[in-house]
Amino acid sequence: MGILLLREPREGRGTDPYEQEFLSAGMQVKSIEVLSFEFCNLPELRSLLNKPEEFSGMVFTSQRSVEAVRRCLQDAEDEEQSLPGDWICKSTFVVGTATAAAARSLGLTPSGEECGTATQLADLITQKFPTNGKALLFPCGFMRRETLPSALSAANIPLTELRVYQTTAHPDIGKRLEAYITEQGVPEFLVFFSPSGVKFSQPALQKLAANDLSKIKIAAIGPTTAEAMTSAGLAVACTAEKPNPQSLLTAIQANMAAQPTEGPT
Repeated sequence: MGILLLREPREGRGTDPYEQEFLSAGMQVKSIEVLSFEFCNLPELRSLLNKPEEFSGMVFTSQRSVEAVRRCLQDAEDEEQSLPGDWICKSTFVVGTATAAAARSLGLTPSGEECGTATQLADLITQKFPTNGKALLFPCGFMRRETLPSALSAANIPLTELRVYQTTAHPDIGKRLEAYITEQGVPEFLVFFSPSGVKFSQPALQKLAANDLSKIKIAAIGPTTAEAMTSAGLAVACTAEKPNPQSLLTAIQANMAAQPTEGPT
């Protein structure tokens, strides 16, 4: 069966964990990047990163936020420098395994890897937040939701927020999806990995599916993405319990097992 993952595949850094998980289960799988990201406000972020004494830690809700920090660490020769040492011993909070792995690559020790939503992360931060009165630094995208800032504000936890990237549709999304369907046919399962992915790829998908996406089962990496799918009028076949490859595979397999099989006529 064909599984189409609407996400950027991991290239040049070893085996892609999502693709490997599905291949190991005997499924045909392909990742297609449907989003592009434009970074911004990096000088401002660099300035904040040089003042670790003013913060109690950092919060990352996406890999792109971590990438923004990484770009701030590159010098004029494009060689990556290390974070100021004081950051290493401060709290780092993340959502999901992929963002946790990205944070570790900067030398940070993240908490929240098992959190699948901003609400769960807010609960974790509330439990673990150091009571020193200093804010958490929150580099984020322009499309970030209000869930986390609102929850932390209600808990009187200060947050210094800086928008560091803008999300847009990948310029080749239509061509990539068309090439996939031409080569491999219509997938049995389509997986969205973010509300942005739903927003920017749905028009191209509708066109390729002749305005009938009901022919394809659609899965979500988590409840926030599932909510965006529902708001867009898409039926959610299943949702991963946690934002990781194992949970996504389990959700899809459970959906497959629950489908009635045709008996003899």
